[in-house]
Amino acid sequence: MPRIRGVSIGEHHEKVWADLAEAVRELLLERGYETITMGHIATRAGLARNTLYNYARDKSALVLALTERAARPALDRVAAIAARTADPAAQRLGEIVGAVLEASTDQALQPMFRPGSGPLVDEMPKGPGNPFAAIVALVEDVVRDGIGRGEFRDVGDVPLTVELLSGAMRAGAERIGRDPAAYDATVRAAREVILASVAR
Repeated sequence: MPRIRGVSIGEHHEKVWADLAEAVRELLLERGYETITMGHIATRAGLARNTLYNYARDKSALVLALTERAARPALDRVAAIAARTADPAAQRLGEIVGAVLEASTDQALQPMFRPGSGPLVDEMPKGPGNPFAAIVALVEDVVRDGIGRGEFRDVGDVPLTVELLSGAMRAGAERIGRDPAAYDATVRAAREVILASVAR
């Protein structure tokens, strides 16, 4: 029987998920995502391979589950920023840009921002279970609020505008992934581009 890593089953599962996230992070620093196998992850996390399959059916499902877990703090932070309706919409949108790009530095989220990650992104659940979709919905709310207050120009199709702006965010995240030293400059440039796109 496998050793329990905690005082309760719940704590055990949290410790295993933390170990899996760290294993994937370390492996991503050493090799490309495509070359990582479930065997590599199990070995690095100190798990039997058959135990790993209790957590996910394959590498894609495991990375998606880890991504959802890693994205929760970013979603909570974006939700808190968006909820500050007394603050100007431009200020909140600028802070959201920073929060999302900061979250993109988390190695557990890196697979979602790598070139060619489209199929993995497409596998994310649609709707409220997808933390990225929830972040997009919050950004749409901030943009609509800014339009309603006259801070932003009427962009017409808000979902399309935010989808296009998401492309700029993704490009920023990819840039930071390639060159972490470019973080500050990339955040500044992303804020400028995104705020200029909706400015009156």
